[in-house]
Amino acid sequence: MESIKKYVAEVIGTFVLVLLGCGTAMLVGCDAKNGGGYILTALAFGLVIVGMAYCVGNISGCHINPAVSLAVLVSGGMTFTDFVGYVVSQCLGAIAGAGTLKLIFDLGNVTDMTGGYGANGLAGVNGNAGAGVIVEIVLTFIFVLTILGVTSKNAKHGSFGGLIIGLTLTLVHIFGIGLTGTSVNPARSLGPAILAGGDALNDLWVFIVGPFVGAAIAAVVYKCLEPAAKAAPAPVEKVAATSKNTSTAKPANHNNKKKKK
Repeated sequence: MESIKKYVAEVIGTFVLVLLGCGTAMLVGCDAKNGGGYILTALAFGLVIVGMAYCVGNISGCHINPAVSLAVLVSGGMTFTDFVGYVVSQCLGAIAGAGTLKLIFDLGNVTDMTGGYGANGLAGVNGNAGAGVIVEIVLTFIFVLTILGVTSKNAKHGSFGGLIIGLTLTLVHIFGIGLTGTSVNPARSLGPAILAGGDALNDLWVFIVGPFVGAAIAAVVYKCLEPAAKAAPAPVEKVAATSKNTSTAKPANHNNKKKKK
């Protein structure tokens, strides 16, 4: 039953990520020349992570990303069965999110500024798949390495983890939107690509391979670099102070009593 709750939480989280992240890109456009739309799209993806981290994070850990789940698996933080369940749930959530966007935009006759439901593409790297894979590997590496550091049980970062992770996703989007649209998340790329078809589907492998490779490298690197947990200090035993005079007898009275005659 607990696993089912986790999977449902991952469906909801990924649904919201695609709906609000890709939906914002569709509304405002994310052309690098249009700074406002560019920044709004980056912020939308980052803010979703912040919100979902404090919403479903206490249920499933708020992976909402197969690459993150892979890193957790490699790090020994989840079973393979749960990994499969998470990935399936994330993909279902992403497809549902993209489908909802299509329904809204089609019924409302709203112009999609991306032309493909916010799908990732290689236009920013002039169609070069190799460049696209490198971008996705590097950005996912940075993003996942941050997640592993913030959520490490050996470090105490308080309750700011969700905010830090969300800001990091915003950061990698600011750099990557103009190159690949920034995936760092195979599920996020899958949903819109299925509905967009054409080049989005043909290039989809880049946004699956790149994030998975980047996440796996991040998991291995962090595992090697992570400092060992600090041992708790041994309790200090309270030693009872010993008195110099250990005798409890009353001091003798050396005054001689006068004898009665």
